[in-house]
Amino acid sequence: MKRNSWQEYQKEVADDRYYYLRSCIRQNFFPGSEKAFVRILRQELGRDLFDDPVHTSCTGIGYHSDIVPLETIMTVVARQFALASEAGYENLAVSCITSFGIYTEILETWQEFPELEAKVREHLFRATGREFRKPKNVSHASDIIFHHREAIRQRAAYLLVNRRTGEPLRGVEHIGCHYAKIFPKEGIGGVEFPYVLAGMIEAWGGQVVDYPERRHCCGFGFRNYIVQANRGYSVANSQKKFESMAPYKPDFIVANCPGCAMFLDRWQYTIAEIEGTTYGEEGKGIPVLTYEELAGLVLGYDPWELGLQMHQVDVEPLLNKMGVEYDPAAKYLLPNGKYIGRPEPAMVNLGAD
Repeated sequence: MKRNSWQEYQKEVADDRYYYLRSCIRQNFFPGSEKAFVRILRQELGRDLFDDPVHTSCTGIGYHSDIVPLETIMTVVARQFALASEAGYENLAVSCITSFGIYTEILETWQEFPELEAKVREHLFRATGREFRKPKNVSHASDIIFHHREAIRQRAAYLLVNRRTGEPLRGVEHIGCHYAKIFPKEGIGGVEFPYVLAGMIEAWGGQVVDYPERRHCCGFGFRNYIVQANRGYSVANSQKKFESMAPYKPDFIVANCPGCAMFLDRWQYTIAEIEGTTYGEEGKGIPVLTYEELAGLVLGYDPWELGLQMHQVDVEPLLNKMGVEYDPAAKYLLPNGKYIGRPEPAMVNLGAD
Protein backbone atom coordinates (compact mmCIF):
# COMPACT_ATOMS: atom_id res chain seq x y z
CA MET A 1 0.00 0.00 0.00
CA LYS A 2 1.43 3.34 -1.01
CA ARG A 3 2.29 5.55 1.94
CA ASN A 4 0.63 8.95 2.14
CA SER A 5 2.84 10.30 4.91
CA TRP A 6 3.87 13.30 2.79
CA GLN A 7 0.31 14.59 3.12
CA GLU A 8 0.96 15.15 6.82
CA TYR A 9 3.51 17.82 5.88
CA GLN A 10 1.20 19.91 3.68
CA LYS A 11 -0.70 23.03 4.66
CA GLU A 12 -3.65 24.87 3.24
CA VAL A 13 -2.69 28.13 1.54
CA ALA A 14 -5.42 30.52 0.46
CA ASP A 15 -5.56 31.09 -3.29
CA ASP A 16 -6.81 34.68 -3.28
CA ARG A 17 -8.00 37.68 -1.25
CA TYR A 18 -5.02 38.36 0.97
CA TYR A 19 -4.59 40.96 3.71
CA TYR A 20 -0.89 41.83 3.48
CA LEU A 21 1.07 42.33 6.71
CA ARG A 22 4.41 43.96 5.99
CA SER A 23 7.62 43.46 7.95
CA CYS A 24 9.17 46.21 10.05
CA ILE A 25 12.74 45.19 9.14
CA ARG A 26 12.35 43.72 5.66
CA GLN A 27 11.70 47.16 4.14
CA ASN A 28 14.98 48.40 5.60
CA PHE A 29 17.15 45.41 4.70
CA PHE A 30 15.75 44.68 1.22
CA PRO A 31 13.50 47.57 0.16
CA GLY A 32 12.44 46.06 -3.17
CA SER A 33 11.24 42.69 -1.89
CA GLU A 34 7.82 43.61 -0.55
CA LYS A 35 7.16 45.87 -3.54
CA ALA A 36 7.97 42.91 -5.78
CA PHE A 37 5.59 40.66 -3.81
CA VAL A 38 2.72 43.12 -4.28
CA ARG A 39 3.50 43.43 -8.00
CA ILE A 40 3.69 39.67 -8.49
CA LEU A 41 0.40 38.99 -6.72
CA ARG A 42 -1.54 41.83 -8.30
CA GLN A 43 -0.11 42.23 -11.80
CA GLU A 44 1.28 38.80 -12.66
CA LEU A 45 -1.25 36.59 -10.88
CA GLY A 46 -4.29 38.87 -10.79
CA ARG A 47 -4.92 38.28 -7.10
CA ASP A 48 -6.73 40.55 -4.64
CA LEU A 49 -4.10 41.78 -2.17
CA PHE A 50 -4.97 44.53 0.32
CA ASP A 51 -1.94 46.55 1.40
CA ASP A 52 -3.20 48.43 4.45
CA PRO A 53 -1.28 51.64 5.30
CA VAL A 54 -2.53 51.72 8.91
CA HIS A 55 -1.31 48.36 10.18
CA THR A 56 1.74 48.33 12.45
CA SER A 57 4.68 46.21 13.48
CA CYS A 58 3.68 43.12 15.44
CA THR A 59 6.38 44.13 18.01
CA GLY A 60 7.84 40.62 17.71
CA ILE A 61 11.44 41.72 18.12
CA GLY A 62 10.56 43.48 21.36
CA TYR A 63 8.62 40.43 22.54
CA HIS A 64 11.46 38.00 21.84
CA SER A 65 13.88 40.40 23.52
CA ASP A 66 11.77 40.41 26.72
CA ILE A 67 10.80 44.07 26.29
CA VAL A 68 7.16 43.76 25.18
CA PRO A 69 4.90 41.75 27.57
CA LEU A 70 2.78 38.87 26.27
CA GLU A 71 -0.60 40.55 26.71
CA THR A 72 0.69 43.70 25.03
CA ILE A 73 1.82 41.91 21.88
CA MET A 74 -1.42 39.96 21.85
CA THR A 75 -3.37 43.21 21.88
CA VAL A 76 -1.24 44.64 19.08
CA VAL A 77 -1.84 41.51 17.01
CA ALA A 78 -5.56 41.60 17.86
CA ARG A 79 -5.63 45.08 16.30
CA GLN A 80 -4.10 43.65 13.12
CA PHE A 81 -6.83 41.01 13.05
CA ALA A 82 -9.43 43.75 13.59
CA LEU A 83 -8.09 45.76 10.66
CA ALA A 84 -8.29 42.70 8.41
CA SER A 85 -11.83 42.00 9.64
CA GLU A 86 -12.90 45.60 8.98
CA ALA A 87 -11.45 45.44 5.46
CA GLY A 88 -13.34 42.19 4.79
CA TYR A 89 -10.37 39.82 4.54
CA GLU A 90 -9.97 36.42 6.22
CA ASN A 91 -6.63 35.37 4.72
CA LEU A 92 -3.40 36.82 6.08
CA ALA A 93 -0.28 37.13 3.92
CA VAL A 94 2.53 37.67 6.43
CA SER A 95 5.81 39.09 5.15
CA CYS A 96 8.00 38.51 8.23
CA ILE A 97 8.97 35.10 9.59
CA THR A 98 8.92 36.38 13.17
CA SER A 99 5.45 37.89 12.68
CA PHE A 100 4.28 34.60 11.16
CA GLY A 101 5.54 32.76 14.24
CA ILE A 102 3.94 35.36 16.53
CA TYR A 103 0.50 35.13 14.89
CA THR A 104 0.65 31.34 14.96
CA GLU A 105 1.76 31.28 18.60
CA ILE A 106 -1.00 33.66 19.67
CA LEU A 107 -3.76 31.77 17.86
CA GLU A 108 -2.53 28.47 19.34
CA THR A 109 -2.38 30.04 22.81
CA TRP A 110 -5.91 31.39 22.56
CA GLN A 111 -7.12 27.96 21.51
CA GLU A 112 -5.67 26.46 24.70
CA PHE A 113 -6.51 29.42 26.96
CA PRO A 114 -9.75 31.05 25.76
CA GLU A 115 -9.91 33.17 28.90
CA LEU A 116 -6.74 34.93 27.73
CA GLU A 117 -8.32 35.65 24.36
CA ALA A 118 -11.33 37.16 26.15
CA LYS A 119 -9.02 39.35 28.20
CA VAL A 120 -7.18 40.58 25.10
CA ARG A 121 -10.48 41.33 23.35
CA GLU A 122 -11.35 43.52 26.32
CA HIS A 123 -7.96 45.27 26.17
CA LEU A 124 -8.39 45.96 22.45
CA PHE A 125 -11.90 47.34 22.81
CA ARG A 126 -10.97 49.60 25.69
CA ALA A 127 -7.90 50.90 23.83
CA THR A 128 -9.33 51.28 20.31
CA GLY A 129 -13.05 50.47 20.30
CA ARG A 130 -12.32 47.65 17.84
CA GLU A 131 -13.41 44.01 17.70
CA PHE A 132 -12.05 41.24 15.51
CA ARG A 133 -12.66 37.90 13.88
CA LYS A 134 -9.80 35.45 13.93
CA PRO A 135 -8.32 34.87 10.47
CA LYS A 136 -9.39 31.85 8.48
CA ASN A 137 -5.96 31.29 6.95
CA VAL A 138 -2.51 32.49 8.05
CA SER A 139 0.20 31.99 5.43
CA HIS A 140 3.70 33.32 5.21
CA ALA A 141 4.34 35.23 1.99
CA SER A 142 6.77 32.50 0.91
CA ASP A 143 3.91 29.98 1.24
CA ILE A 144 1.94 32.09 -1.22
CA ILE A 145 4.78 32.35 -3.75
CA PHE A 146 5.26 28.58 -3.40
CA HIS A 147 1.51 28.07 -3.92
CA HIS A 148 1.71 30.01 -7.19
CA ARG A 149 5.14 28.75 -8.27
CA GLU A 150 3.89 26.96 -11.39
CA ALA A 151 1.97 30.03 -12.54
CA ILE A 152 5.19 32.03 -12.10
CA ARG A 153 7.08 29.40 -14.12
CA GLN A 154 4.57 29.79 -16.96
CA ARG A 155 5.34 33.54 -17.05
CA ALA A 156 9.10 33.13 -16.66
CA ALA A 157 11.45 35.33 -18.65
CA TYR A 158 14.48 33.52 -17.20
CA LEU A 159 15.02 30.19 -15.50
CA LEU A 160 17.50 29.10 -12.84
CA VAL A 161 19.67 27.61 -15.55
CA ASN A 162 23.19 28.51 -16.60
CA ARG A 163 22.68 30.03 -20.05
CA ARG A 164 26.22 29.12 -21.09
CA THR A 165 26.22 25.47 -20.06
CA GLY A 166 22.52 24.61 -19.92
CA GLU A 167 23.02 23.13 -16.45
CA PRO A 168 20.65 23.87 -13.55
CA LEU A 169 21.96 26.51 -11.16
CA ARG A 170 22.70 25.19 -7.69
CA GLY A 171 20.67 26.88 -4.97
CA VAL A 172 20.98 26.70 -1.19
CA GLU A 173 17.62 27.23 0.52
CA HIS A 174 17.64 28.54 4.07
CA ILE A 175 14.47 28.33 6.16
CA GLY A 176 13.92 30.80 8.98
CA CYS A 177 13.64 29.16 12.40
CA HIS A 178 10.33 30.89 13.20
CA TYR A 179 8.79 29.41 10.06
CA ALA A 180 8.96 25.69 10.78
CA LYS A 181 10.68 25.03 14.09
CA ILE A 182 8.09 26.55 16.46
CA PHE A 183 4.92 25.05 14.95
CA PRO A 184 6.08 22.50 12.36
CA LYS A 185 2.60 21.74 11.03
CA GLU A 186 2.22 25.38 9.96
CA GLY A 187 5.14 25.19 7.52
CA ILE A 188 5.11 23.41 4.16
CA GLY A 189 7.08 20.21 4.70
CA GLY A 190 7.33 20.66 8.46
CA VAL A 191 10.58 21.09 10.34
CA GLU A 192 12.29 17.98 8.95
CA PHE A 193 11.49 18.40 5.26
CA PRO A 194 10.65 22.07 4.62
CA TYR A 195 9.89 22.36 0.93
CA VAL A 196 8.65 25.92 0.59
CA LEU A 197 11.89 27.28 -0.94
CA ALA A 198 13.16 24.03 -2.43
CA GLY A 199 9.89 23.79 -4.36
CA MET A 200 10.48 27.22 -5.88
CA ILE A 201 14.04 26.36 -6.93
CA GLU A 202 12.97 23.12 -8.57
CA ALA A 203 9.90 24.61 -10.26
CA TRP A 204 12.02 27.36 -11.80
CA GLY A 205 14.67 25.01 -13.21
CA GLY A 206 17.31 24.99 -10.47
CA GLN A 207 18.89 22.25 -8.39
CA VAL A 208 18.66 22.24 -4.59
CA VAL A 209 21.98 21.84 -2.77
CA ASP A 210 21.92 19.40 0.13
CA TYR A 211 24.77 19.86 2.60
CA PRO A 212 25.47 18.82 6.23
CA GLU A 213 24.44 22.09 7.94
CA ARG A 214 21.37 22.67 5.77
CA ARG A 215 19.07 23.06 8.77
CA HIS A 216 21.52 24.93 10.98
CA CYS A 217 20.35 28.33 12.25
CA CYS A 218 21.90 31.41 10.60
CA GLY A 219 22.70 32.66 14.10
CA PHE A 220 20.59 35.83 14.05
CA GLY A 221 18.67 35.35 17.30
CA PHE A 222 17.50 38.73 18.61
CA ARG A 223 19.41 38.39 21.89
CA ASN A 224 22.53 37.50 19.92
CA TYR A 225 22.50 40.52 17.68
CA ILE A 226 20.91 43.20 19.87
CA VAL A 227 23.61 42.66 22.51
CA GLN A 228 26.80 43.68 20.73
CA ALA A 229 28.99 41.39 22.83
CA ASN A 230 27.02 38.38 21.51
CA ARG A 231 27.47 39.11 17.81
CA GLY A 232 30.48 36.86 17.50
CA TYR A 233 28.17 33.93 18.21
CA SER A 234 25.90 35.06 15.39
CA VAL A 235 28.80 35.31 12.93
CA ALA A 236 30.11 31.89 13.99
CA ASN A 237 26.78 30.24 13.20
CA SER A 238 26.70 31.72 9.70
CA GLN A 239 30.34 30.80 9.15
CA LYS A 240 29.56 27.20 10.07
CA LYS A 241 26.96 27.12 7.34
CA PHE A 242 29.24 28.72 4.75
CA GLU A 243 32.07 26.28 5.51
CA SER A 244 29.64 23.38 5.12
CA MET A 245 28.03 24.52 1.85
CA ALA A 246 31.17 25.84 0.13
CA PRO A 247 32.44 22.46 -1.21
CA TYR A 248 29.14 22.04 -3.09
CA LYS A 249 29.75 25.29 -5.00
CA PRO A 250 26.30 26.87 -4.78
CA ASP A 251 25.41 29.59 -7.26
CA PHE A 252 23.09 31.38 -4.84
CA ILE A 253 21.38 31.26 -1.45
CA VAL A 254 17.68 32.03 -1.01
CA ALA A 255 16.04 32.63 2.37
CA ASN A 256 12.49 33.30 3.53
CA CYS A 257 13.38 35.24 6.71
CA PRO A 258 14.45 38.91 6.42
CA GLY A 259 16.98 38.47 9.23
CA CYS A 260 18.46 35.29 7.74
CA ALA A 261 18.84 36.84 4.28
CA MET A 262 20.44 39.95 5.74
CA PHE A 263 22.92 38.10 7.94
CA LEU A 264 23.90 35.48 5.37
CA ASP A 265 24.61 38.37 3.01
CA ARG A 266 26.31 40.84 5.40
CA TRP A 267 28.29 38.31 7.42
CA GLN A 268 30.17 37.29 4.28
CA TYR A 269 31.70 40.77 4.29
CA THR A 270 32.38 40.50 8.03
CA ILE A 271 34.07 37.11 7.69
CA ALA A 272 36.18 38.39 4.79
CA GLU A 273 37.36 41.29 6.94
CA ILE A 274 37.98 39.23 10.10
CA GLU A 275 39.10 35.86 8.79
CA GLY A 276 40.40 36.73 5.33
CA THR A 277 38.05 34.13 3.84
CA THR A 278 35.61 34.61 0.97
CA TYR A 279 33.20 31.93 -0.21
CA GLY A 280 31.86 31.33 -3.69
CA GLU A 281 33.45 31.24 -7.12
CA GLU A 282 36.58 33.29 -7.71
CA GLY A 283 36.38 34.62 -4.17
CA LYS A 284 33.40 36.86 -4.97
CA GLY A 285 31.02 35.52 -2.33
CA ILE A 286 27.77 33.59 -2.67
CA PRO A 287 24.85 35.83 -3.75
CA VAL A 288 21.98 35.83 -1.23
CA LEU A 289 18.41 36.56 -2.34
CA THR A 290 15.00 36.82 -0.79
CA TYR A 291 12.37 34.56 -2.38
CA GLU A 292 10.58 37.66 -3.76
CA GLU A 293 13.81 38.77 -5.45
CA LEU A 294 14.32 35.30 -6.87
CA ALA A 295 10.76 35.23 -8.21
CA GLY A 296 11.22 38.72 -9.62
CA LEU A 297 14.36 37.71 -11.51
CA VAL A 298 12.56 34.69 -12.96
CA LEU A 299 9.76 37.01 -14.11
CA GLY A 300 12.24 39.36 -15.75
CA TYR A 301 12.09 42.30 -13.37
CA ASP A 302 14.92 44.81 -13.49
CA PRO A 303 17.42 43.69 -10.82
CA TRP A 304 18.03 47.28 -9.68
CA GLU A 305 14.28 47.89 -9.25
CA LEU A 306 14.31 44.76 -7.09
CA GLY A 307 17.01 46.40 -4.98
CA LEU A 308 19.71 43.82 -5.63
CA GLN A 309 22.37 46.54 -5.64
CA MET A 310 21.69 46.92 -1.89
CA HIS A 311 23.18 43.49 -1.16
CA GLN A 312 26.68 43.21 0.24
CA VAL A 313 27.56 40.26 -2.00
CA ASP A 314 27.54 41.28 -5.66
CA VAL A 315 24.70 39.59 -7.59
CA GLU A 316 26.07 40.23 -11.07
CA PRO A 317 27.73 36.78 -11.36
CA LEU A 318 24.31 35.17 -10.81
CA LEU A 319 22.62 37.55 -13.27
CA ASN A 320 25.23 36.69 -15.89
CA LYS A 321 24.71 32.96 -15.41
CA MET A 322 20.94 33.35 -15.79
CA GLY A 323 21.37 35.59 -18.82
CA VAL A 324 19.50 38.46 -17.15
CA GLU A 325 19.73 41.72 -19.08
CA TYR A 326 20.71 44.70 -16.93
CA ASP A 327 22.43 48.05 -17.13
CA PRO A 328 25.64 48.07 -15.05
CA ALA A 329 25.83 51.86 -15.25
CA ALA A 330 22.41 52.23 -13.54
CA LYS A 331 23.27 49.96 -10.64
CA TYR A 332 23.85 52.62 -8.01
CA LEU A 333 21.69 55.40 -9.44
CA LEU A 334 18.27 56.58 -8.30
CA PRO A 335 15.65 57.21 -11.01
CA ASN A 336 16.65 60.88 -10.92
CA GLY A 337 20.27 59.93 -11.62
CA LYS A 338 21.59 60.58 -8.12
CA TYR A 339 24.41 58.27 -7.04
CA ILE A 340 23.56 56.39 -3.85
CA GLY A 341 27.00 54.94 -3.11
CA ARG A 342 27.91 51.28 -3.10
CA PRO A 343 28.40 48.71 -0.33
CA GLU A 344 31.86 47.44 0.51
CA PRO A 345 32.46 44.18 -1.39
CA ALA A 346 32.30 40.94 0.56
CA MET A 347 35.71 39.96 -0.77
CA VAL A 348 39.19 39.63 0.64
CA ASN A 349 41.37 42.51 -0.50
CA LEU A 350 44.05 40.46 -2.23
CA GLY A 351 46.10 43.58 -2.85
CA ALA A 352 46.48 44.45 0.84
CA ASP A 353 49.80 44.02 2.61
